[in-house]
Amino acid sequence: MLLVILIFFFFILIGLPIGVTLGVAGVAGLVQIGGDNFLMMAPKRYFEGLDLFTFMAMPFFILAGEIMNRSGITTRLADFANALVGYLRGGLAHSNMIASVLFAGMTGAAVADTAAFGNTLVPAMVKEGYKRPFSCAVTVAGSIIGPTIPPSNLMVIYGSLMGVSIAGLFAAGILPGLLICVLCMAVIAALGRRLNLPKSGHRFSLMRILWAFKSSFLAILMPVIILGGILSGVVTPTEAAAIAVFYALFISFFVYRALTFTDIVEMLIRTARITGIVFLIIASASILSWWMTFMQIPQKIAAFILFLSSNHNVIIGLILLLLLVVGMFMDINAALIILAPVLGPLTATIGMDPVHAGIMIVLALNISLMTPPVGACLFVMSSVTGERIEKISYALIPFLIVEVLVLFLVAFWDDLTLFIPRLIL
Repeated sequence: MLLVILIFFFFILIGLPIGVTLGVAGVAGLVQIGGDNFLMMAPKRYFEGLDLFTFMAMPFFILAGEIMNRSGITTRLADFANALVGYLRGGLAHSNMIASVLFAGMTGAAVADTAAFGNTLVPAMVKEGYKRPFSCAVTVAGSIIGPTIPPSNLMVIYGSLMGVSIAGLFAAGILPGLLICVLCMAVIAALGRRLNLPKSGHRFSLMRILWAFKSSFLAILMPVIILGGILSGVVTPTEAAAIAVFYALFISFFVYRALTFTDIVEMLIRTARITGIVFLIIASASILSWWMTFMQIPQKIAAFILFLSSNHNVIIGLILLLLLVVGMFMDINAALIILAPVLGPLTATIGMDPVHAGIMIVLALNISLMTPPVGACLFVMSSVTGERIEKISYALIPFLIVEVLVLFLVAFWDDLTLFIPRLIL
């Protein structure tokens, strides 16, 4: 067991891609426990790690996000958000958060949100007089709303692996995601005068809101179709993802007339690359996960946590600490696949609802997207804008505090998480 752990951390330290690291460590574990006979299991485990129908939703949602970015749907959503709250002090920062909520209901990917608004809203904020690190921090803080409000690729992975209702997870993510938005907007309002955030020249205008709503109506309708279909039981998450792609293509080609066939080819190639990376991580992690199960590591970790305390709240606190620390150093998809079989049964032991536990785990890992040293959204924002990660991280501190507060509310107040699932499912 020690050899596998050493291989895993050594490859991470030297910067080997996480998918390769997981695969090599998992294969080393198979050889260690069974020699060549167990090594022959690697291809089978690799395939079975991806052999889940619900995983098909991920490339569709990724492609839908690519279509919206390329066709200008993202810009229309940002314009509508700006019409709603742009007249406030720090209006563009508030608009950034609202736009993240609207965008979240379409793609479920924080990195897509970061890249889209890093290219559009951050330059606009800097032009209006916002400091670049603050503009980047607002965008990164809002980006984790993406995989919290449904649809969410992380929820698809967790629900598929643990046999938890994906529709239930989607419904449970709505309130926490909206709460993150509200509290981050409260932070912006609190910092408004101290940082002398710019105030837009235009005043509140109902006509402007109606005009922006008309312009972006078809884009806003998309999350309604996706969530309505899933939560009503008319379509599965995978079918909803396919519908999202068809709908985005239809309005982009025939309504907005913003795409060409060349764009389609480029988006398909980019989607294939992103999907390949994610699926490599999932498949490789499944080998390591099988080795951990064979070695009974999940049971040992659960037993150790229960040994430290039998108190329900203390155990939840230890789980959150583990997730936040692991998320700082590991890709969240890999962390989820490795830790879900460990933490799922542990949360069941202390009587947590499976949907409640799933949202807690997903949200904790989402927050790690904005924490150094491996926060994916930080790296994307830095590469898009050229701003240093250290400056973005410092400006993120107030937002990080309130998002961790939301995490603790979700973890310790199950009615917040389960209110909507109980209401509609």
